[in-house]
Amino acid sequence: MNYFKTFISAILAGACIAFGGVAFLSVDSKVLGSALFTVGLFTVCTFGLHLFTGKVCYTFDNGKEYAISLPIIWLGNLVGTGIVANIVKLTRVAGIAEKADSICQIKFADSYISLFILGILCNIFIYIGVEGYIRNPHEIGKYLSLFFGVMVFILCGTEHCVADMFYLWMAGDWSLQAVGMLLVITLGNCVGGVIFPLVRKVIV
Repeated sequence: MNYFKTFISAILAGACIAFGGVAFLSVDSKVLGSALFTVGLFTVCTFGLHLFTGKVCYTFDNGKEYAISLPIIWLGNLVGTGIVANIVKLTRVAGIAEKADSICQIKFADSYISLFILGILCNIFIYIGVEGYIRNPHEIGKYLSLFFGVMVFILCGTEHCVADMFYLWMAGDWSLQAVGMLLVITLGNCVGGVIFPLVRKVIV
């Protein structure tokens, strides 16, 4: 595995999620925003980019090199979301930073156990969306899987570590508390990402 190419791909994936985040923050309707946010995962899946929350779901289907790549992907996603957020801050739509800050403050006020559980739930939805995209034989079904997976995880208020990276960059809310929060959410995403496929292996 070429870890440098993986890192670059992960940067692009982080940027795509950030684009979805910009769209989400730019509209007043949460339902519409959650639908527009889907552009991120849609682009990642269509172009085969490396997104941590998607890749972690297949950890036990691959070898050691794959597992080693996951932290690299996480860091690449972090860089990609940061690049887009800081570029957006230079434009006239920089005002969306206020919405990002409001979202971050809700997360800061939450407990670690809540963030962890919401991280688990989020990546169950992500797995459903990504696996549906991969396995559904119908083109419309593939994209509906992505839409439903992303829209539901947002509307339910669950936690997606890469989306949260973007909100933190956009709001400028980085701190030790923010890093701790993000790591807890990441751990939750890891657990949620592997639970569903592991259970499926038992019953299939």
